[in-house]
Amino acid sequence: MMAKQAPRLPRTKSTGKGLSIALLGVGVGAAAGSLFAGSVSALAAYFARRVVTPNAVPEESLAILAVVPTDDGQDIILPANKDSTAPGRYSLFFSADRGHARLGEPKGYRTGDGTVTRPVEKVYSGDLSAAVRGRLSGVVFNSPADVGVEYTEIEIPTENGGAPAWFVAGTDRADTWAICVHGRGANRKEGIRALPTLGDLGLSALLVSYRNDGVAPAAVDGRYGLGATEWPDVDAAIDYALSRGAREVMLFGWSMGGAVGLQAADRSGNARSISAMVLDGPVINWIDVLSHQAKLNRIPEAVGRFGQWLLSNKAGRWMTGLAAPLDLKELNWVERHDQLRIPTLIMHSEDDDFVPIGPSEQLAELNPETVVLKRFTRAGHTREWNVDPERWDREVKDFVGAVLNSTRPGEPAEVGG
Repeated sequence: MMAKQAPRLPRTKSTGKGLSIALLGVGVGAAAGSLFAGSVSALAAYFARRVVTPNAVPEESLAILAVVPTDDGQDIILPANKDSTAPGRYSLFFSADRGHARLGEPKGYRTGDGTVTRPVEKVYSGDLSAAVRGRLSGVVFNSPADVGVEYTEIEIPTENGGAPAWFVAGTDRADTWAICVHGRGANRKEGIRALPTLGDLGLSALLVSYRNDGVAPAAVDGRYGLGATEWPDVDAAIDYALSRGAREVMLFGWSMGGAVGLQAADRSGNARSISAMVLDGPVINWIDVLSHQAKLNRIPEAVGRFGQWLLSNKAGRWMTGLAAPLDLKELNWVERHDQLRIPTLIMHSEDDDFVPIGPSEQLAELNPETVVLKRFTRAGHTREWNVDPERWDREVKDFVGAVLNSTRPGEPAEVGG
């Protein structure tokens, strides 16, 4: 088959001028292409860098309209939206997280001006009356003392230094330790909500910190590893537990803490001592989450994919700041479903708009002998306890109780349902 000849350029009176015009066209096209490629690269780099970079200053997007005195203390008036009107108790962080208040159930909603009123149950720190903006959080409590339990401040030796943790001694199941792993942008306070449930079960509890969370020592690159680099800190916590009398451990993880727990269960030398996992709004597949976040932020699909490439390839390190690329396939537990053999309870809200429930559904469908999925509604991201604490407590007790009654460390449990 003969190759087609290239079309001839039209003749001009001045060959030099015609050549100049042609080159000018090529130059404009190349410049436009360079600008487009440059903007795509910059946006992809920004997206990828934001994913792995801890926030230096927390975003406070919620306006605080008023704080008013009441017979019982104080009320706060906020703009009404899905989060501010949600049932349950929450934290309000303000003044760059130096201020922290606990808010109760909504008590008034004014459709006319689009506001909601909630009682201020307690101000842990800061001057709430002077605050103008803040952010709502499902964390709720400030320390284990706020749920009426005695605790000890300890440090867990990690490769980056001592990582602070809270330890709560158990009772009749004290040799089973629940290790609570918080999510991205949170800290060990996230696990306080679980302490009353763990106490009723008789378990000991360890609420840990890990690299780059603002509590534990930072890693050299100061970047999140989405579970791929944080799991050794959880493994160090397991070492700590086993060295102090734990017979088995259970991993509790929220959001990215679920991804951290899954990696620890997969890669830890102590994996046989992990008898169960309880995951709340977990990241099961980072590829899915990153695609969702790109779409949510109106980032073109191709740009989002390029951002994923930057995270997972050596060539992207100078843009992301990562010390080493991340293997996103290793963090995809939908594809690796058959490798998960530890009994796992997932609680995930259908309304989670940060980490969609889809991968949790897929994992439970593909591995029904190991994974139990309990769906919640109206909870948003990792706020299942906040919206329905009684159900959260019941689901955990039923699941953990079944595991405790049917297994020894390293043996699979029949947890169906």
